[in-house]
Amino acid sequence: MRIEPSKETVLRAFEAVKDSEVFAESRALVEGGGMPVEMIQSMAAGEGMLQVFAAMCDALYPGGTLDRGVQELVILTASIENACQFCHQSHLDIARLVGVTDDSARWLEDPAKLPEHQQLARRYTLQLMHDSNKVSDALFESVQEAFGDAGTIELTLLVGYINTLNMFNSALQNRYHGELTD
Repeated sequence: MRIEPSKETVLRAFEAVKDSEVFAESRALVEGGGMPVEMIQSMAAGEGMLQVFAAMCDALYPGGTLDRGVQELVILTASIENACQFCHQSHLDIARLVGVTDDSARWLEDPAKLPEHQQLARRYTLQLMHDSNKVSDALFESVQEAFGDAGTIELTLLVGYINTLNMFNSALQNRYHGELTD
């Protein structure tokens, strides 16, 4: 972890947002006498960053209208592609904890076994990450048909958002240590 605010700074910043559903997992850690996960600790060093994070999460993840399976698939797909240890490993655990799957790693091994709308979300995620200027009309129309206009907007923003978080966590060397399942 490259940014290490004091425990007091983290807990003071966290106090202002702890009741948000976005922070449920970290709230449980704090209530148990521990600290929030490293990503939350790093964000706490920036004035108001946890509030911004909460607002985005309320709109996109775990908030939003996309089903949780699609959300987790997008997050895991992007995080694996970006080699983000924090997001990849934490979302393997989160997907299990929220009941999306019993075994997220196996879930991703054979994308052809995913439901069609999840396969489509995965293809769209990978295309956006590879070159968002070259999303074919056919792919976009399929996404729009499957998810509607609002869902397409949400899916597109989620892909961009998780890529931002992947970069944030990787650049700051935030690591996930299995805190959510300990």
